[in-house]
Amino acid sequence: MNKINIKKFYNFLKYRRDFARYSLRKAKSYEILLFWLKSVLNRTQFLILSGILVGVTCGLAGVLLKELVHYIHYIITDKVHFERQVFFYILFPFLGIVTTTLVVIFLFKGQDRKGIGAILYEIAQNSSIVSSVKMYSQIVQSAITVGLGGSAGLESPIAVTGAAIGSNFARTYKLDYRERTLLLAAGATAGIASAFNAPIAGMMFAFEILLTGVVFSDFIPLVVAAVCGSLVSKILLEEEVLFQFKTRNAFDYHNIPYYLVLGILCGLYARYFVLIAKTIDQFFHNLKMTRIQKAMVGGGVLSVLCVLYPPLFGEGYDTIKAITNGQMQGIMQNSFFRFIGYRDWVVIVFVAVICLLKAFSASITIFSGGNGGNFAPSLFAGGSLGYVFALLCVQAGISDVPVNNLVIVGMAGVMSGVLYAPLTAIFLIAESTSGYDLFIPLMIVSVTSFSIAKWFSSVSPDLEKLAQQGKIFTREHDRNLLSLLHVLDLIDKDIQVIHCEASREELADMVRSGHRNIIAVTDSENKLAGIISLDDIRPLFFNPGAYDLLEVKQLLKKPEVVISDFDSVVSVVKKFDESGAWNLPVVKTNGDFVGFISKSAILNSYRQLLRAHSG
Repeated sequence: MNKINIKKFYNFLKYRRDFARYSLRKAKSYEILLFWLKSVLNRTQFLILSGILVGVTCGLAGVLLKELVHYIHYIITDKVHFERQVFFYILFPFLGIVTTTLVVIFLFKGQDRKGIGAILYEIAQNSSIVSSVKMYSQIVQSAITVGLGGSAGLESPIAVTGAAIGSNFARTYKLDYRERTLLLAAGATAGIASAFNAPIAGMMFAFEILLTGVVFSDFIPLVVAAVCGSLVSKILLEEEVLFQFKTRNAFDYHNIPYYLVLGILCGLYARYFVLIAKTIDQFFHNLKMTRIQKAMVGGGVLSVLCVLYPPLFGEGYDTIKAITNGQMQGIMQNSFFRFIGYRDWVVIVFVAVICLLKAFSASITIFSGGNGGNFAPSLFAGGSLGYVFALLCVQAGISDVPVNNLVIVGMAGVMSGVLYAPLTAIFLIAESTSGYDLFIPLMIVSVTSFSIAKWFSSVSPDLEKLAQQGKIFTREHDRNLLSLLHVLDLIDKDIQVIHCEASREELADMVRSGHRNIIAVTDSENKLAGIISLDDIRPLFFNPGAYDLLEVKQLLKKPEVVISDFDSVVSVVKKFDESGAWNLPVVKTNGDFVGFISKSAILNSYRQLLRAHSG
């Protein structure tokens, strides 16, 4: 046994010496150790080890961001009286968005791709390679935005950060596309798990959103990463920072009608939320201003909203916790509504207005130049909606209304409708409230809301544009693989081309010496004039009386379908199906002839991708 241990230690020393000698760059000691472990462990063992390391790292990143933002909010909201808080609400949201924009422009060179769509784009279009800058850029930007009062969530930036950490870990240790995608998803999973202390919700997030259309059989690294991320947040984060709710009612099946109605309301509100987000996105996109000016406009509007309705300041989780703890009067005391008085109808109006305005404040924060996501806004809006619905039921004279339960399941309802992730929403709320006995109402509300959202749009509006452009994967696996192919890579340039004014002798020579069944005919400017098929002219060569008919201009045919060099391969496949052709010509946007694409070239490339992305 001692001889075996000595041999392993000797092999490790030899590996370290050779690595240091022959490596193209000077590696750190832990990298040498991990490369050695990769060489001695099998694939499954190394992926599990990778899941642990990525999970812990992403968990620490999530904890750092949550603690930083929580500390800033604590100073602003707990250490200062409302009269002074007003000045913070005027100044800080404006500074947050403007400062974030300046940081993006000058520190990160204008690279501001953000949100879950950024991860999906990298998976589909960049072989799951995420820029190493995103391992810290999202933390910096979102900490500034949300820490200074931006009305958005930290979970999306945490997920992007985790994805970047997982992707770059895989690149460092030379893992292939499938393993890189798996660790990318593991990093995002750990980030979500640490943000909410909800490991199952983190995994559901990966399955429902990140790995849509991706075929995988190795899920253990995801489980390990989620557990590690959740443990890190559980150990390091204080209880008031964690997304947890202690107060709830026991489930009573007699209350099912409440949940059915709330599910419909959540679905309709989710549609309202995404439409507002889309409108504000288009508004800032079409605004003829510089990025700094847009940030100033957005920051100014957000500051006004936060002054009028302070619960819109930041993520808003503290407000929802206060509602479930029966501290609504304290929330209103920290707003101008304190001068109106604490009455039932005032509370209903106050919460209903902040519920409606949350869609505006979150969208303004994100699209005017801030950094954040829709996790927290959707949860905040759902809790507010559930509370308003509960209060209306109470005012209508209904007894035994499960107020806290309606607040809790309302969060899951709006989140599932906004993010198109019902399973993530169900498990997130169940884990955050330890409310596993609420699974039935959670499923009722989430599925109802999700079904209504899907009725309006089959794809999440946040991702609809990318999906239509074929830049992200959908649930259509064949389409996903085809989207990875590019027209320019499929063009056959070893072709026969003849001028439209060529003589019959030149055509005859090309037919005798050629090895293709089609000939492209071009004019003097290299524009495609038509094509000649050997199947059409072969009978003329064996008919001496038809020799005079061998004129290029008479033989060429205008192609029914032409491929542009900017077409997607999905659209090219449709053109092949509609035309029934086996070869189609490719032209540039200016009409210049480039070459041909054959159906067999697409099929062969598809088979190669299928082998690479399966198993």
